Amino acid sequence: MSPKPPTPPPADRGELPPGQRRVRGWPVSHYGPVLVFRPDRWDLRIFGATADGRERAWNWAEFIAHPALPRITVVADLHCAQGVTSTDHEWFGIPAASLLELVPPAAAVTHVMAWAEYGYSANLRLADFAAPTTVLATHRGGEALTAEHGFPLRLVVPHLYGYKSAKWLRAVEYPTEERRGFWEERGYHTLGDPWREQRYAHQEAGSNEGPDHGG
Repeated sequence: MSPKPPTPPPADRGELPPGQRRVRGWPVSHYGPVLVFRPDRWDLRIFGATADGRERAWNWAEFIAHPALPRITVVADLHCAQGVTSTDHEWFGIPAASLLELVPPAAAVTHVMAWAEYGYSANLRLADFAAPTTVLATHRGGEALTAEHGFPLRLVVPHLYGYKSAKWLRAVEYPTEERRGFWEERGYHTLGDPWREQRYAHQEAGSNEGPDHGG
């Protein structure tokens, strides 16, 4: 039996962020080709400024069976920066915070960079990666993720726009200074809070407030 999902922020209970419209189903949206999963070639790396200076890596069997990586279920919406929201996804996977506990970052680290297949990357504040609803998802709605939606492993950060929820996750980097990810380098907001409509880089001046999920 899956653990009880965390209570979603108030604005997720039927209310949409400003500028969003609800869509039926779960539209497919991604950059680049769809991954063909080869478990014998897959690993997940944690690297960069770790607290002990060591890099970690697990193959698929090691990662799935790791005793220090629990499983949770998170029910949340997914907000695309282009203006559509798909609702009530039931994500199942590993809480991202458990990776931070297993491989702590150095004290000076303030952000993580999530790396996916084909060079895709997404930068996140450490607090957003550690949020209780941020999950390394393997399943949705009781079924394994499809290839188009990120199988075998997808980072899901439901309180931010979908470009932060990297499909086909392969590595988590602890950088010594913040860098922009793939879409952030192409004009998207470095924070990406949908409740503040932080869609584009030109909105960033004076925008480094703390998380606010109340709308």
